[in-house]
Amino acid sequence: MTHELKRIVSAFEAARKENRQVVLATVVHVEGSSYRRPGVQMLIAENGQMTGAVSGGCVEKEVYRQALEVFDTGTPKIMTYDGRYRLGCEGILYILIEPFLPDQKWLDAFWKAIADRTELEFTSHFKLAEGQDKTFGSTMTFTHNKLPLRPLFNTDQNLQTFTTRFKPCFKMVIVGAEHDAVKLCAFSAQMGWEVTVVAAPTEQKTIADFKGAQHFLTVLPEALQTDGIDSETAVVLMTHNFAKDLAFLLALKETSPAYLGFLGPASRREKLLDGLIEKYPEVPESFLERIYGPAGLNLGSETPEEIAISVLSEILAIVRGKTPMLLKDKKGSIHS
Repeated sequence: MTHELKRIVSAFEAARKENRQVVLATVVHVEGSSYRRPGVQMLIAENGQMTGAVSGGCVEKEVYRQALEVFDTGTPKIMTYDGRYRLGCEGILYILIEPFLPDQKWLDAFWKAIADRTELEFTSHFKLAEGQDKTFGSTMTFTHNKLPLRPLFNTDQNLQTFTTRFKPCFKMVIVGAEHDAVKLCAFSAQMGWEVTVVAAPTEQKTIADFKGAQHFLTVLPEALQTDGIDSETAVVLMTHNFAKDLAFLLALKETSPAYLGFLGPASRREKLLDGLIEKYPEVPESFLERIYGPAGLNLGSETPEEIAISVLSEILAIVRGKTPMLLKDKKGSIHS
């Protein structure tokens, strides 16, 4: 997940300022089932501090123990962790541990890609067997520029590879500033989403009222800048005012978000859509298909916290292309 990678890179930059060595652990292969899928990563500092995780918490101590050899030698290694007798996942993890030493060119390219919302491609080179090898290692491709994670590393074409693609960070745009918007903002931020809160100029609130928000905008609907709303963005209208929701819906009419939801009963949704079509008869069908109202899954939610969970669950199901169901009723593995 891109937000996890952002935290890893930030942790590296902090460690570099303190002259602390770090290594990167990447799950490159799994036999059987696992808590997380291949591609998950964590950064390990020589003092034992970890950023990210490769499991639910049971594997990390062993990864740190194995990483000590990489700290000593500077040579990458493949380790395995057999969870069939220690985990509930019954799988064998193959984990590449390598020195994480990106230069300034790599870092500049990374943060530019994050800001520009361009896809990243991370490729690891290894052998599917335990042991150290100086030819093991990883690269990141920024558009068409492939850069190594450590100086002088050259890829070996005879090695096995595993590639992870990182999409732009998912964004959440919350239109509204009431108590339920505060909860939705906090929960969205905990998921690693980049949150923007949009409020009317008359609201007596600031970004300090919204834990986890990256941006707080106080604008009228007609002044809302929508060019940053893309296919990796969810928008939730929750002003608790019909006229305001309609005005913001009209402001969004030319956008193509992954999800557009609003609170309230089905009758309110129909009135909003009628108002939208009346004021903008040429509204494209593709825009209407992105609208979900009432927002959320039928979980019996009542409190603002429960409603936030319901809405976030629906957004996840939509963007992952899943039909919500009880996992106990699912046939086969949890992950496709």
